[in-house]
Amino acid sequence: MKFTILKITFAALGTIFSSALFSQYNWKLSREKDGIKVYESAVPHSNYKAIKVECTFEGTYDKLMTVLRNVSHQKDWVYNNKTSSMIKLISPYEFYYYAETSLPWPMSNRDAVVHLRMNKDSLNRFLKITAVSEPRYIPEKSGKVRVPKSDINWYVTMPTEKTISIAYTFEAEPGGSLPGWLVNMFADKGPYESFKKLSEILKQ
Repeated sequence: MKFTILKITFAALGTIFSSALFSQYNWKLSREKDGIKVYESAVPHSNYKAIKVECTFEGTYDKLMTVLRNVSHQKDWVYNNKTSSMIKLISPYEFYYYAETSLPWPMSNRDAVVHLRMNKDSLNRFLKITAVSEPRYIPEKSGKVRVPKSDINWYVTMPTEKTISIAYTFEAEPGGSLPGWLVNMFADKGPYESFKKLSEILKQ
């Protein structure tokens, strides 16, 4: 009886968290393919749209966390990632890393310093991941435009022992003078391509 109550309690907490995470946006489905749904939403006081991804893949919490910790291999799955490296490992569940994103000429590549934290609840009911940019953590690099703001949230559950269900949101200011209308035209492509490759890695 107590276990049943705990299950209901954590399910309710998950619903509350999910509602709080997504209620500030007006999501509209932009792309749906290969079991991946990509949504877009306008963001108050920003020219750039926020993104949400929903998908269910073969995999486990541990496999996903291993992929995220393997920072130097982001180029294997993160769209247009040129290079990435660990800056400071605080624990297996918290670290700072550097990432550079390639943009076509004549635009300058963007780079970011990200503080990533992974938190799994004690009953294994969900995994919460946050990745927030820290633009002043290291000096800016010549020829790169530092991303001034980036906020990523993952809310992950395991509907079965071999599958994970992901709700992911991304909101950023790319810095420099990139026009919002241009960025928004292709806003759903990168997340779709990234999660498609992530699903393939999680199967390995």
